[in-house]
Amino acid sequence: MTPSSLVDTANQYLHKLCIEILNRCVGSQGNRQATDFFAKKMKAFGFITECPEFECIDWTHGEAYLTVDGEPYPAFVSPYSLNCSVSAALSSATTVEELESLEAANNILLLHGEIAKEQLMPKNFTFYNPDHHKRIISLLERKEPLAIISATSRNPELAGGIYPFPLIEDGDFDIPSVYMTEDVGYDLAQHVGEQVSLKFEAERVPATGCNVIARKGRHQSQRIVIFAHIDAKIGTPGALDNATGVIVLLLLAELLQDHTPSLTIELVALNGEDYYSAPGEVHYLKSNPNQLQDVYLGINLDGAGYLEGKTAYSLYDCPPETAGKIHDSFPKHKGFIEGEQWYQSDHSLFIMNNRPALAITSEQFTHLSTYITHTAKDAPELVDPSKLADIAMALQKLVLQLDA
Repeated sequence: MTPSSLVDTANQYLHKLCIEILNRCVGSQGNRQATDFFAKKMKAFGFITECPEFECIDWTHGEAYLTVDGEPYPAFVSPYSLNCSVSAALSSATTVEELESLEAANNILLLHGEIAKEQLMPKNFTFYNPDHHKRIISLLERKEPLAIISATSRNPELAGGIYPFPLIEDGDFDIPSVYMTEDVGYDLAQHVGEQVSLKFEAERVPATGCNVIARKGRHQSQRIVIFAHIDAKIGTPGALDNATGVIVLLLLAELLQDHTPSLTIELVALNGEDYYSAPGEVHYLKSNPNQLQDVYLGINLDGAGYLEGKTAYSLYDCPPETAGKIHDSFPKHKGFIEGEQWYQSDHSLFIMNNRPALAITSEQFTHLSTYITHTAKDAPELVDPSKLADIAMALQKLVLQLDA
């Protein structure tokens, strides 16, 4: 393929994943359309392809109606919340210590201030779940409020660019919840002790999803794994997070279709990085017990292709020879720059298993995570398809060098 044809193809894939397919959230019909499309393309490019399934939930919801003495307060339904229709006295807590001493049973509980500064990890999330998050979740379940309202600001490290962010996003947590801005929360807090009404419709729908794993190569003893998460957050087109990563995999597969490598090349569309329980990541690790030791290099694509700035790459525990080949394949004068290390994505799967890893994203990663990702702003207009073509060609060069 010529560079110009790669750019044209990248544009077509971007339209497919972000315009034709309206929702790539795990468990949704759109998510299944995306994984089916990826698998079909990989087979056409000569890769042996499998789609191992896992159980998950889809989720539907309506608008939240929160009132005090008939006065409405704007609020948003927390992702994966259960249905709610309650009227009860309002109680509130701003710290864990206040929550510890609070009698909240049969009340509607407002969490604001310090206790609501950081998005709580889902109760069964296995990769990162600090003790203070577990303590808050445990207290909430023990206190048994009828519903929870959280007033939040920004938390890009855990919640991305969404404002306000949902304090609770957990399909395993069964107390209905909504979230609102800090300013609205401050106004609502003036009504502690008064009767509050909260109503919304929501439903968890049993579903399935799958990873897509495409392989080629003569030997199974060593493999290069290149992956991108194919799912997107609820309410976002997910162009940079992470249709662009999937597009690079598709372009690379076409570039490698006539190459029969000695190493195994594994191109993986992981499904769940933006889902509360990361089911695709969990399934991938379970299906590779003690086998990540045969991974020569794990390469993660996430947030690449932003129209501003360069493409940033970062290395993790790479041997000198591998690092040298990476630097040779991603020269700075062609729009690439070695960036700072970051860990909020799927390359952490390999880092935690002591395998060499390479992460590819945008130089403006901090700006994207603070204002764009996980929001409706993450649209195709922010993508430069020529950068996706450049990344695919750089990865082709790297694969050929590693396979030499």
